[in-house]
Amino acid sequence: MMPLTLELPRWFDLHTHFRQGPAMPAYVKAHLDMGCAGVLAMPNTRPPISRVTGAATEESWSIEHYRGLLNDAGAGAFEKVIIPLYLTRDTTAEMIAIGAGSGALEACKYYPPHGTTNSEHGVPMTEFIGGDVLRAMEEHRVVLCIHGEQHALPGDEYLSRKQSAESIFYRDALPRLRDAHPDLRIVCEHITTHEAVDFVQSADSQVAATVTPQHLLYTLGHLIQGLRYHLYCLPIVKFEDDRAALREAVSKPGQTKFFAGTDSAPHTTKATDCGCAAGCFTGGCAPQLYAMAFEAAGADLAAAQGADAFTAFLSNNGPKFYGFPVSDENFALIREASRTDTLETPEGKVTPLPLGMQTDLAWSIVR
Repeated sequence: MMPLTLELPRWFDLHTHFRQGPAMPAYVKAHLDMGCAGVLAMPNTRPPISRVTGAATEESWSIEHYRGLLNDAGAGAFEKVIIPLYLTRDTTAEMIAIGAGSGALEACKYYPPHGTTNSEHGVPMTEFIGGDVLRAMEEHRVVLCIHGEQHALPGDEYLSRKQSAESIFYRDALPRLRDAHPDLRIVCEHITTHEAVDFVQSADSQVAATVTPQHLLYTLGHLIQGLRYHLYCLPIVKFEDDRAALREAVSKPGQTKFFAGTDSAPHTTKATDCGCAAGCFTGGCAPQLYAMAFEAAGADLAAAQGADAFTAFLSNNGPKFYGFPVSDENFALIREASRTDTLETPEGKVTPLPLGMQTDLAWSIVR
C-alpha cells in the first residue's frame, strides 16, 4: 500500500524568528525548504525593531531596515513577509497612523518586560490599555500580536498546579484589554494553557491565536524528564489538560481561530552560563510535527474531515485572519518516516527540536 500523501497549499508561519547576522540565510532557507509561503518575522533583534522607517542606529532598527536584511538573506522568495513593530515606551499613535497609512505596518508586537529573549524593551500591558497607541491600532486595523504572560511574578506564582504566568494574564489583563479596545484585532501568540484556549474561543472574530508544534506534542514532564533543554521555550510547555485543550481546539472541524505559528527560535548555544536559552528550532520540520500532533489529537488525516481541519490550521486560517490570500501553490507531505539533521550555519550548529528530543518524524516533505 502506498503511504498517505497530503497535497496542501503552501503554508504560512505567522510567528518565527530569523535573528540577525550571517546565519539568517540558513534560517530563511530552512523555512522555504519546508513549503513555507510566508512568515511573520519577530522584531526582538538587538537593537529592537521599534521604528517603521529609517536607517539603523545603535538604539533601534526599523521595519524598513530589517526587511532589507531579510531580503538579502533570501526572504524575497516568500509570498508574504510581515514584520511587527516592537511596542516600547517610544511607540506613538502618530507612528502607528503613518506606518499603517504607508502599508509598511501591519502588526505590532507586545512583549512582557524581560519575559523572553531580548524583551527587556517591553512595557507592562497596563501602561498600554486605554492609551493612544492601542486606539490608533484599532482605528487603522493594525494587529496586536501578544506574548501573553504576566511579568515580574515570584516563582511560586509563575508556575504552579493552580496557575501560571499565562493563565494569570488571560484571566486579568486580556479581559481589561478587550473591554477598553473592543475593535482591536488580536493574535494571542503561542498559547499554552486551557485558560488561553477558553479566552480565544469565547471572544469575537477579531481575536485569534497561534499554536506551536511543541505545545501540541509535549508537556512539562517531557521537559523535566532528563532535562531536555532543546524543548525549553517561553512560554514553557504545560500540563496534560492544557495540551488536550490545545489539541482539541486546533483539530476541531470548521474552526477558524487557530493557526500555525511555530515560534521557531534558533540558538547555536542552548545551555549557557546564566541558564538555558529559550526557544525550540523547528525550521525544516514544522509541518511534519504539526501532522504528528494532529494525529496524536485523534484526527484522521486520510479522511476528508481530518485533512480539511489540518489544511485550515496550517494553510488557510492565518492568511484569512491577517487579510492576505491563501497561497495558490502547493507542497506535499507523505506519511513516511524521516529524521532531521543539525543545521550548519556560519555562526555554529543549530539542533532542531526532534533531534534534541531524539524523536523520529512520522512524516516527510516531498521535495
